[in-house]
Amino acid sequence: MFGKRRITVLAAMAALVPLALSACSGGSEPPAQPSGPVTLTWWHNGTTDPIKSIWAQVVADYQKAHPDVTIKAQPLQNEDFSTKVPLALQSAEPPDVYQSWGAGDLASQITSGKVADITDATKPWIEQATGKFGENWKVDDKQYGVPFAQHTVGFWYRKDLFQQAGITTPPKTMDELNAAVGQLKAKGIAPISVGGKDRWPDAFYFNYFAIRECSIDVLKQSVKAVKLEDPCWTRAGQDLKNFLATQPFQTGFAGTPAQQGAGSSAGLLANGKAAMELQGDWEPGTMSSLTEDKDLESKVGWFPFPTVAGGQGDPNAVLGGGDGFACTTRASKACVDFLQYLVSEPVQTQLAAQGTGLPVNIVAAKSLKTETLRQVYDYGTKAPYLQMYFDRAFPTAVGAALNDAVANMFAGQGTPEGIVAAVNQAAAGNK
Repeated sequence: MFGKRRITVLAAMAALVPLALSACSGGSEPPAQPSGPVTLTWWHNGTTDPIKSIWAQVVADYQKAHPDVTIKAQPLQNEDFSTKVPLALQSAEPPDVYQSWGAGDLASQITSGKVADITDATKPWIEQATGKFGENWKVDDKQYGVPFAQHTVGFWYRKDLFQQAGITTPPKTMDELNAAVGQLKAKGIAPISVGGKDRWPDAFYFNYFAIRECSIDVLKQSVKAVKLEDPCWTRAGQDLKNFLATQPFQTGFAGTPAQQGAGSSAGLLANGKAAMELQGDWEPGTMSSLTEDKDLESKVGWFPFPTVAGGQGDPNAVLGGGDGFACTTRASKACVDFLQYLVSEPVQTQLAAQGTGLPVNIVAAKSLKTETLRQVYDYGTKAPYLQMYFDRAFPTAVGAALNDAVANMFAGQGTPEGIVAAVNQAAAGNK
């Protein structure tokens, strides 16, 4: 999924540089690197076009320029990474390159001893290629991964369905969003689709209510301490409970996947079966593979998550994150060289032009596929603060506990206090 930004990034260097590496086990000698031809196994979540074809072309182009490197790509469903990566890192042969969302999730993974510390190898180019965004793939000031896309979450909506319901402008406040939900339901239109089966789309709502209710300082302190103490977290849960009471989602949302098939939440929006979905900037690329509608781009718009009356959060702060990759230790020199290629201008331009995400390379931003994506990019880069999705910002077990607690509330169970308690209990058990 989810994989945005508030930062300005510079162009990636065109020239490749010699690479050095230190191992992830602090102070120890780097593991021996393969000499001669190298084969890299690469786990990524590009299971559908356009990203699937882009990654296939990236492999072909890279292997042509580097005949001593063979890349064996293995696309995996986004939701599979949370279970397969931890297991792989405990095995004798983990993938050499794997999808990583950074932050607390990555911090949990490096405890395996299999994730490479690539600080020295990336130092000559990473800031120029990714700006300060690459810092989200640092743990204890050491670089363990490289982002290739940044993400901003907001509401994607069908202009045609809004028009049918008499909604003339996108909602800016929760009162306006609630009114829009009522207008759409009056016309027999499912107001919002959500992929409740996958749980993380549910969590976006609690995440955003917390960003609107909690000050930036509280958000930062809470993530750093891995503890929810401020009353704003409970208020966010109450906001979610109140919103759920309006019954804004499609029938059967708890069993709906987020991105798999025309009946997924993204597919419902793509095919005009729902009017809105709270999702990241990857939504257009996801929807394009789920519908036969060739005019979809002209029918879809975007707006930020609405303001919450009385909230202490910055109303322009955004939820987001990024997609990236981490290297394991077996062939990390070759892996880092490949990651540098992924943030180079040619690759980043191709990703932007196909609508697969917002580039980390600022030079590539001019190639974003649509005016709507440029709107999302500008909003994210100008935002005063970007909060990484909490299930990635927190350690893996804590993020999972949050998602589960929110999903329980979506299912009609649990309380605002229960969400806070679930996170704090998981954090206590994670220490």
